[in-house]
Amino acid sequence: MSTAEIIARCEELYEDTTFAASRAWKEAAPGRKVVGFMPVYIPEEIIHAAGMLPLGILGGGDGLEVIHGDAFYQSYICRIPRSTIELGLTGRLDFVDGMLFPSICDVIRNLSGMWKLMKPNVYAKYFDVPQNYRDDIGGEYYQKEMQELRHDMEKLSGNKITDEALSNSIAIYNQHRQLVRDVYAMRSAEPWKVPSSEVYLLMRAGQVLPVEEHIVMLTDYMAAAQEEDRPIRDNCRIITCGAFCEQPPLNLIKSIEMAGCYVVDDDYMLVNRWLMEEVPTEGDPIKNLADAFLHHSADSSAKYCDTQEKVGQYLLDSVRKNKAEGVIFAAPSFCDPALLERPLLSAKMSENNVPHISFKYAENSGQMQPIREQAGTFADSLKLWS
Repeated sequence: MSTAEIIARCEELYEDTTFAASRAWKEAAPGRKVVGFMPVYIPEEIIHAAGMLPLGILGGGDGLEVIHGDAFYQSYICRIPRSTIELGLTGRLDFVDGMLFPSICDVIRNLSGMWKLMKPNVYAKYFDVPQNYRDDIGGEYYQKEMQELRHDMEKLSGNKITDEALSNSIAIYNQHRQLVRDVYAMRSAEPWKVPSSEVYLLMRAGQVLPVEEHIVMLTDYMAAAQEEDRPIRDNCRIITCGAFCEQPPLNLIKSIEMAGCYVVDDDYMLVNRWLMEEVPTEGDPIKNLADAFLHHSADSSAKYCDTQEKVGQYLLDSVRKNKAEGVIFAAPSFCDPALLERPLLSAKMSENNVPHISFKYAENSGQMQPIREQAGTFADSLKLWS
């Protein structure tokens, strides 16, 4: 398949707020179940090892009108919880057998409670992660959290999650994470061959497809992209930061590219890259997953940082590794974690002479011209004066 054919399939999945692909997977065999989760970090391996489909719920995007969801929340919060409520109330998630709400912020914590009120007969859990990274404190706590989740997934699926099954699932997700890293590395090396909008759609597809199917899709895309000849433009190499939870509209990502920017790193779909190294498949799989989270997971404003000096170092490292010329801070309106961290990240960039600009968006932002003009002016200034 060509990249155009693969991305057309991904865009179809992106635009479908009824989750037809996930429904089809469930209906293809009796007894199959689906567990939804908010897309920051969940140990998907546990769901997979139970024979169920992990389904990333990324809000309603710009294709869903929020009517009922606004009655559940005040206006001065981000949009993703309201559109997630809308998905639930309009029957779009009526096939989901359980929902997991990871530790992101207070709003998502409250969303887990809302979900229990809305759907009292559907399993729902607020899945917490450690804020202390010592093995004997945060590590033990996190292992207990995962063991509890393991027990719940066994009960929900009716399948025993053996250590062998969990280790096998870890091996599959290791392969998936490596392919994801390969795609991002390819984009960084040759961004004209791997546009950011295509990478985004490719990564979004992995939230609604079985991981085995997405592995094939990633492999096919990289092979096709490598063979295709695309023009090289005189664009600036930039990094976007701030979109770890509520995702931007696709047109926003395209607008940044059209403004003269090659996006060489981003945190749009951080869920696919949260664990940054291969998780061991030998030994206790729960302990292996805990160690990976504590010592080899991505940094984000949704994750606790124990010293102010470390805040922003991950971004500076990415600037250097990807040879970026500047940073665009693009965060959702009212996103407390991202917007509270932004001044610290900006200071880190200024201290190291990294040009940067910032703006806010919502998942249903409609007017892209001001964003395109701002990004274009930033790109021009990098070319002229950096």
